[in-house]
Amino acid sequence: MVLLLARALDIPLRGRNDLLTAAGYAPIYRESALDAPALAQARRALALILRQQEPYPALVLDRHWNVLQVNEGSARVQAHFLDADAVAALGPPNAMRLMFHPRAFRPHIVNWEPTAASLIQWLHRDVASGLGGEETAGLLQELLAYPDVPRQWRSLDLDASTAPFLSIEFRKGDVSLRYFTTLTSLGTPHDITLQEVRIESFFPADAETEAQTGRLAPAPPG
Repeated sequence: MVLLLARALDIPLRGRNDLLTAAGYAPIYRESALDAPALAQARRALALILRQQEPYPALVLDRHWNVLQVNEGSARVQAHFLDADAVAALGPPNAMRLMFHPRAFRPHIVNWEPTAASLIQWLHRDVASGLGGEETAGLLQELLAYPDVPRQWRSLDLDASTAPFLSIEFRKGDVSLRYFTTLTSLGTPHDITLQEVRIESFFPADAETEAQTGRLAPAPPG
């Protein structure tokens, strides 16, 4: 009955385990490390997704928006816009922190306020749903404490847009990159880790971005 109710409500696997435990049953969904042998095929799928996205950026994220993997396109964009020492000082890479922190991408995002307003609502929803847990709640409070973050972002906005993609423009010197991004997940996973993995992919929004991204890429051999 517990599982039937959980399926009917489309509760994530982590939440289903919590329900089973609260009802006095043993949890049945495993949570494997991404590098576990059992997830070898999933890792292969993620590697293929990242490679197919080249030369445009793509990242694999966990439920706390920590960066687990990136492709070469993502590494090149970060190397162009960010100071490596400043980024290292922020600790383990986190996609939200990189977008919000004054020493990361924030000064280089032309449309930072509408972009960040959408991202902060993602975090609010993760915390409200229980998906993110305490770590995500702490990240949300950290970002809200950064300088010049609007006070109205401190609460969940149920009327905020839930568009399927996000437009973002980076600019530094004579390089201007306009992307739209999508978040996707793996279909019908039976492992908590895989269900919570997100793949963020960046697509060029105009021909100039296609050209600029190509110029950031290394020349082919020969």
